[in-house]
Amino acid sequence: MTRAALATQQLETWLAAHGRKDLLRFLTCGNVDDGKSTLIGRLLLETESVPKDVLAAVERDSKAQGTQGEKTDLAFLTDGLKAEREQGITIDVAYRTFATDRRRFLLADTPGHEQYTRNMATGASTAELAIILIDARHGVTPQTRRHSFITSLLGIRQAIVAVNKMDLAGWDRSRFDEVRKAFLDVAAHLPARDYHVVPISALLGDNVVKQSPEAPWYTGPTILELLETLPVDASGAARGPFRFPVQLALRPSHDFRGFAGTIASGRIRRGETVVVLPSGRTAQVERIVDLNPNGVPDRDEAFAPMAVTITLDREVDCSRGDTLVRNDESSSTGPESRPETRPTLSDRFEATLVWMDETPLLPGKEFRLKHGTCETTAFVTRIISRIDVTTFQSAPAEAFKLNDIGRVELRTARPLVFDPYRSVRATGSFILMDRISNATSAAGLIEQSDIGRWLDPARGQLAEQRSSVTSAEREARYGQKPVTVLLTGLSGAGKSAVARALERSLFDLGRNAIVIDGEAMRAGLSRDLGFSAADRSENLRRAMEFAKVLNGSGLIAIAAFVAPQAETRARCKALIGHDRFVLVHLAAPLDHCRTVDPSRIYRQASEGIVRDIPGIDVPYDVPTDADLTLPSHELNADTCADRIMGLLRNKELVI
Repeated sequence: MTRAALATQQLETWLAAHGRKDLLRFLTCGNVDDGKSTLIGRLLLETESVPKDVLAAVERDSKAQGTQGEKTDLAFLTDGLKAEREQGITIDVAYRTFATDRRRFLLADTPGHEQYTRNMATGASTAELAIILIDARHGVTPQTRRHSFITSLLGIRQAIVAVNKMDLAGWDRSRFDEVRKAFLDVAAHLPARDYHVVPISALLGDNVVKQSPEAPWYTGPTILELLETLPVDASGAARGPFRFPVQLALRPSHDFRGFAGTIASGRIRRGETVVVLPSGRTAQVERIVDLNPNGVPDRDEAFAPMAVTITLDREVDCSRGDTLVRNDESSSTGPESRPETRPTLSDRFEATLVWMDETPLLPGKEFRLKHGTCETTAFVTRIISRIDVTTFQSAPAEAFKLNDIGRVELRTARPLVFDPYRSVRATGSFILMDRISNATSAAGLIEQSDIGRWLDPARGQLAEQRSSVTSAEREARYGQKPVTVLLTGLSGAGKSAVARALERSLFDLGRNAIVIDGEAMRAGLSRDLGFSAADRSENLRRAMEFAKVLNGSGLIAIAAFVAPQAETRARCKALIGHDRFVLVHLAAPLDHCRTVDPSRIYRQASEGIVRDIPGIDVPYDVPTDADLTLPSHELNADTCADRIMGLLRNKELVI
């Protein structure tokens, strides 16, 4: 048998054994010398995924380097660069594949050094699970916090925390418990996700593949058992909204015209109506052609992440960089068809950037932006804040340096079709490239898409309409100064009940107040909106515009909204006016809100029916600038209303 035939036979044998198994993409991260590469080497060795010649070469290099004495340095299985082996650190992202009887794996061994944070972020961008390593001797460090933040930022919803080198800590259970508690205290400040903390020795293999006799007090699963059994949302992308970035318009003959690409999210069926964005033209799907040699020539249905060619029943202007989406998602069934899943088409948006360039980022610089199959010119119009990834606090910044992470506003030369990153990764991410060198300057995650709505494009073009009734006359008539009270808090914190109690107190006092409730808005003015970050922001913006009108008439507006984003609340204050805006935080904790759950939103989230729930899979920015914070899980609505009344009196807003 020829070498080529033997290779083909081996490939076919491997595909027959493993081709139909689930694929889990995961990464390892942690400090320098925490043992990431050693852990991966141990997994490869124990699952018999290392060819004999490679293992022999690693054993030879281990003896030459002497990094582990007479033992084999398993880190050499992934630290492939000469510089990495000489320094004993990981510099680039090393990808490896292996398989067990249950599952296939694609792993990324990412750098631990702060200098290579950008490489770590690259490895995390496609992962579904993160293994965060912690040296048992050193515990939680700033780099641990950094990697926990970045993996959370990039939407990785499952994490295994491997407390490594327990052999060097004498397998001390109290030390493990101390490290575990310290990490979970850090994790409490991040969006909720599942953590599994395991004591291990990657060098010796304890609790990596087999249970360790050195730690009889630990009865949980090993690292490999977790990797094999934790749920993989293999169909998660297929359950999302339909997004098809067009890569190429195909016309091989006069009677065939199709649009080729990879389905980024959702599914599409023959006969359904799609919209070509940004043009807005509609057409029906006539054929779904699968050009894969092993595929079905024509399909009735296709889903993410399949690569297909779609033909339409009529001629439409569509080319590379355009996106096909379902025309009327609300007419279909399933969670992918909810109205909130419609994409945003805009040339202005907010994003979180991971800055990867040695040259600092300054506002106004021009870049090439690559978003899926679309490329366009982009400008960073404003740096909003920089995030301290060791404290998770945001602060104003004038520039970004290498490895900085923060929020910015961008403007593009052509409108982009996008979703928030946490909803659809493929359409919510982009890269910025230097226009001269073509080097990647930053990776971006789209967080919010409604800046244009909050801005005033008609400023200076509209004549101000003045009333013949003065503000002083209204104050004398009503015995109050106009103010908007924004009640913010998690769903279930009691915002609506407190708003009605406050309205009652003001009414009994002879004052005039109107409640603007988030759910009531959705039944009327905002019935066209869903629950994405952009739609939540737009719902709140409309409410604030209404509140501003009420204030202009001398009335008090009481707004009850989750309002999860600090930036959006700041826009509310700017829109209403600092002297007419009061922010009250109803600080009921998530556990209480989940228990109460009046709208059943948390139950639906746990069942996968709804997504983008603040405090669950999107962050809730706890207000640091609230005029009043109330533990609404400990106080009833009337007591909360009384305390707000006291605040209004102290501010001389109610006479």
